[in-house]
Amino acid sequence: MAAEKVYWHLPGFCYFRQLNYAVITLMEKYPEAFREGYRVGSVYGTFPGAIWNGGRVVMGIAGKRDIIATLNLYNSKGVPVRFTWTNSVLEEKHVQDTYCNLIMRLADNGSNQVLVNSPILEEYIRREYPRFPVISSTTKRIVESGSLFQELDKDYFLVVLDYDLNHNQKVLQGLEERGKAHAIEILVNEVCTPGCQRRAEHYAQQSKAQLEFDVKDIFPCPNANPNKTFAECMKRPAFISNEEIGSYIERGFVNFKIAGRGMPQQYVLDAYLYYLVKEEKREFIKKELEKLTARRA
Repeated sequence: MAAEKVYWHLPGFCYFRQLNYAVITLMEKYPEAFREGYRVGSVYGTFPGAIWNGGRVVMGIAGKRDIIATLNLYNSKGVPVRFTWTNSVLEEKHVQDTYCNLIMRLADNGSNQVLVNSPILEEYIRREYPRFPVISSTTKRIVESGSLFQELDKDYFLVVLDYDLNHNQKVLQGLEERGKAHAIEILVNEVCTPGCQRRAEHYAQQSKAQLEFDVKDIFPCPNANPNKTFAECMKRPAFISNEEIGSYIERGFVNFKIAGRGMPQQYVLDAYLYYLVKEEKREFIKKELEKLTARRA
């Protein structure tokens, strides 16, 4: 039996703020144009310059008023802001960072969430900010089923599945049989190479670059794909199509994550239209999104 609600987690709550807010607004205004039962479960990412951030480097700074305004923008719509606190090279001293703790205090209203990788930071957040649901990040690269089930036995709100397991039927069946499908979040449109042996190293390099504000520290990815389009993404082995999504939902998986941090906005827009909007309504919603984002620019 299909789930009544399916939750989609959208990227770049800062960088794609106008687009994300427009999508949320249109889902309220034109629910008949979107796929039945779909909801925005969270918007994930970071405020620029936060050293706890991982996955992708985001430089810059956000002032207190901008932080509050962004949090209110989403929370007023009932959408949690989820921080990608997944920096994997943090030391104990870094948990006292003034900026990151300011963000956490401002967001500590019982609505928002955190993604974690570092045990040091996770312990600190659980102790100092217990109202935040804690989510285990895909950046941990848990690709062995036994380790995955052990992770699910811990006190996590959700565990984000490694994309290499997206189509692993043995793992998916095991999650279904153990009644754990609802606790899994699936990354549906990953563009990276399957089975990449350097992915964990890449995450560590990005974490170090964020921590040291090193904008010139570029990872020499041997599988870099310069064609950053959604059409290209659809050809990747880890991609989960709309035709396949229904079978996941039937098995109890109700949390899906759209990748897009570090990608062009057109890529993210195309992903939103593909996954969230009914095919016959895509052109209409696309035009409405263009109107809303132009108005707020």
